[in-house]
Amino acid sequence: MEMKKTTKMKTKAMLLGAVALIGGGLLFANSGHKPHNSVLDEPAAPITKTAYTTANGSAAVQPIDFEKAAGTAVPSVVHIKTTTKFKETAGRGGQGQDPFGDMFGGGDLFRRFFGDGDGRGMQQMPDQKASGSGVIISEDGYIVTNNHVVNGATAISVTLNNRRNYTAKVIGTDPNTDLALIKIDAKGLPVMPIGNSDDVKLGQWVLAIGYPLNLDVTVTQGIVSAKSRNIGINTRAAAPVESFIQTDAAVNPGSSGGALVNTNGELIAINSAIASPTGSFAGYAYAVPSNLMKKVISDIMKYGSVQRGYLGISMAPEGLDDDKKKELGINNDVDGVFVMDTDPKGAAGLAGLKKGDVITKINDETVGSDARLAELIARQKPGDKVKITYWRDGSEHNTDATLQNKLGSFAGTNPAAVESLGADFSDLSKDKASQLGIDGGVVVNNIHNGVIDSQTNMHPGFIITKVGDIRVHSVAELKDALGKQGSNFQIEGVYPDSKEVYYYGINDFKK
Repeated sequence: MEMKKTTKMKTKAMLLGAVALIGGGLLFANSGHKPHNSVLDEPAAPITKTAYTTANGSAAVQPIDFEKAAGTAVPSVVHIKTTTKFKETAGRGGQGQDPFGDMFGGGDLFRRFFGDGDGRGMQQMPDQKASGSGVIISEDGYIVTNNHVVNGATAISVTLNNRRNYTAKVIGTDPNTDLALIKIDAKGLPVMPIGNSDDVKLGQWVLAIGYPLNLDVTVTQGIVSAKSRNIGINTRAAAPVESFIQTDAAVNPGSSGGALVNTNGELIAINSAIASPTGSFAGYAYAVPSNLMKKVISDIMKYGSVQRGYLGISMAPEGLDDDKKKELGINNDVDGVFVMDTDPKGAAGLAGLKKGDVITKINDETVGSDARLAELIARQKPGDKVKITYWRDGSEHNTDATLQNKLGSFAGTNPAAVESLGADFSDLSKDKASQLGIDGGVVVNNIHNGVIDSQTNMHPGFIITKVGDIRVHSVAELKDALGKQGSNFQIEGVYPDSKEVYYYGINDFKK
């Protein structure tokens, strides 16, 4: 069993687990017994009251050991092993990509008809095997894990703590939160109780439970070292939500999808990533809060996909220096999220918010960062009404906004889309276009961190001639064309020293 590493993370953060088949909704069988499901059922009292929890639920002295919490949680954590079958591939000097192979799985068919581009033979890549972890949330076999653990897998197996093995299928995934729901055919499984991640406090003891580094189930301990942490790791999602719980409990590759539990043995987060310069644990780990997980997984179980509400604002980037804040008019005296712009037809715009407002609370929950705001909104669905508390002109105001079911449009959308590609662009000169026999295009001058770098092997000097089905002759037309694309599309163009047309597939594009 091999383990896969995810590279190219700008923050040196990395995902932990394996390599989703998007599934449909959940069908319940008509039987006399309804299996217990810790996501869909109403929360109950913790299964285990430890010696260091008082009768009324408040914290007593710090624990000496974690035996009871570990004993409660370990049986509900499973080992997930995946296999991804690779298709035959043929190179074009390391530059081009098959126009259909990546997006539609038709690469072999098109190569048979059109050849492999440079006359070299097919290369058979071996199957890729990887592993991760998961948490049982229902007696009848539903398991939550990370999207990146099962993404693209052609076969998934699950090993329980009692060594029994099962074949699993993907029920649904949410790349935006990096969560997935899988199912095995089993009954009477041990279900992990789910805690309230909003109650998690800095400095409290936690346990990380998973299957790291080809090892059997492993329990490590640490404390919660931060909340609502955004590390910028989920770069391929269309509308990523990162509001991680940060801990110093040791986790490693293979721990993805495992449990972060409190001292009552309750699940408070799903372990997802580590900050590491080496690929192994180097001090900090990041986990998706249980309250966000419950919303995402319950949507998948009820509807087959996540029902996400959107507020319709753009926020100021975090980490701005004082000069930039002053230039933007950001008030350092107010702790909240500065509104850079609103979609006039979006939820916030219709509720009266405008550029320059500072959102301080959502439904009376304090908002101190972009990540916390994103999490609170992501826990709502379209049509939900949220109370927004904000500052404007030195005074506090309240308004109600009804969330909508899609991202709105902003004046800055197209420039932001170009920026997310992660490259510098310029118009192709008329003389050069004439030499190449084309009527114009956009030159890719430099490639840095972004979509192009993470999803393609495009080289500087490439000339973009088409985005999707739209011809582009200038950077301005590139911006407009990007704004009209969906999540998946192709970039078409040529290299100056080649007459061959190249295609690069872009997936889950963040507009």
